[in-house]
Order: sequence, then C-alpha cells, then structure tokens
Amino acid sequence: MRHGDKIKNLSRTASHRAALLSNLTIQLIEHKRITTTLAKAKSLRVYAEPLITKAKNDSMHNRRIVFSYLQDKAAITELFTVVGDKVANRPGGYTRIIKLPRRMGDAADMAMIELVDFNEIYGKSADATSAKKTRRSRRSAGSAAPKKATETAAPVVAEETTAPAAEEATTDEASTEENA
Repeated sequence: MRHGDKIKNLSRTASHRAALLSNLTIQLIEHKRITTTLAKAKSLRVYAEPLITKAKNDSMHNRRIVFSYLQDKAAITELFTVVGDKVANRPGGYTRIIKLPRRMGDAADMAMIELVDFNEIYGKSADATSAKKTRRSRRSAGSAAPKKATETAAPVVAEETTAPAAEEATTDEASTEENA
C-alpha cells in the first residue's frame, strides 16, 4: 500500500532523483524554458517553485539554502538577480507546463516547462503586472454591480429619447418657417 506516499519516484533512487531534479532546475533557470517528459515536468515544478520563492528575498541565508539544493554558483546568481527581481510581485505559480506531442521513439508524454514571467508571447505589459492585485469576494462585487448599472442606465436612455424628439421639433419648425 502507498498510504501517504505523495512523492513521484520517477523510477529512480533518492540520490538519482535529487540529482535529476537539481540538474533540471539549473537548466530551467539558465534557459527559462526546457522540454522534458510530463512526469518530470510535474515533479520539477514541485521542486523548483519553493526555490524561486526563496529567491524573492535576497539574503545570505536564502542563498545558502538554495545552494544546498542546486550546487551551481552561476545558476544561484541568475536566480537571485534576474529571476528573483522579475517574480518579486508574483504570489506563486512561477512555472507553466505546456503539453507537447508524444515522443517518436517511445511515445512518452512530453511537456515544455517554462518560467511564466519570461515568456514574451503570453506576457502582459509591465504596467499591468506591477499593479498589485488583491483577492476580492465575487459575492460582494456581483451584488453591487447590477444595482449601479441599473441606476446609471435609466437616465442615459431617457436623455437619448428626449434629444432626438427635440431635434425633430426644431427641424419641423425650421421647415415650416421656410415654407411660409
């Protein structure tokens, strides 16, 4: 039975799995996007996202913790300078997994995993991402919005109906004056 066994073993020993995930994380930090199997990508997301969260606060303690996982000075520098600054306002969800067609050789499920803030195609403007968003209840916003919309919609409709009638009256008067 596998009660409480939440880790995906990837058919590897613990040391082999740790080395694999460390190397994949280093490559993800350096290249911002890598292609691997779907199972490895899902395991990599669980492994890499806490490390990226630590990179948001650049302290010696956090650098040492991340170095204990990665053991690559260049990747640590890149993570804490470039990646950490870019994800500073994001409250999690630093990676995106996109499924790809199956691999030709063994028909393995393939996926591309990338850092969300480094994709120019899906990326939003810097102004939109810099604004801090707070979570609001849908219930309060939903109940307040319809009341406000009905209050503002009624006067606008009344003005529009009176304006054309007034214009028609002035044109009718002008045409009768011309005829006379």
